Amino acid sequence: MDIDPQLDDLQQQRTRLYDQLAATGDLRRGSVTESYRRCGKPNCACAGEGHRGHGPRVMWTRKDAGGKTVGRQLKTGEVDKVRDEIAAYRRFVQLSHHIVAVNETICEARPVEPPGDHQVEPGPAETEKGGSSTGSSRTSPPS
Repeated sequence: MDIDPQLDDLQQQRTRLYDQLAATGDLRRGSVTESYRRCGKPNCACAGEGHRGHGPRVMWTRKDAGGKTVGRQLKTGEVDKVRDEIAAYRRFVQLSHHIVAVNETICEARPVEPPGDHQVEPGPAETEKGGSSTGSSRTSPPS
């Protein structure tokens, strides 16, 4: 059976996307934010007019399984690492959406096999039990 050139191109595209997905590396959800705050001490420099406050305080936040926002303060040395991992997560999400779209197109492009061209072999459960040759099947639950 010859493969449709369009279908072949789509399958090659899907393979390339899977390769990109496999190369994604470390990833994590969330975002990184920086904030400055005043400590509240009246004699501190941050209390002066025009001072933006102490900081920056860098936080990584994300939603947990229950939808609650959780976060933790990042150390100076891990900020770039976490930002890179969040960027990798965004690439992962984009690739995943693209893979699904290509797969849906492949499913639509794949021809339906006409009845009779496709034989279904009985599974092990059917051959072991002996099966019924009448082909009857239950359409309603037993009473």
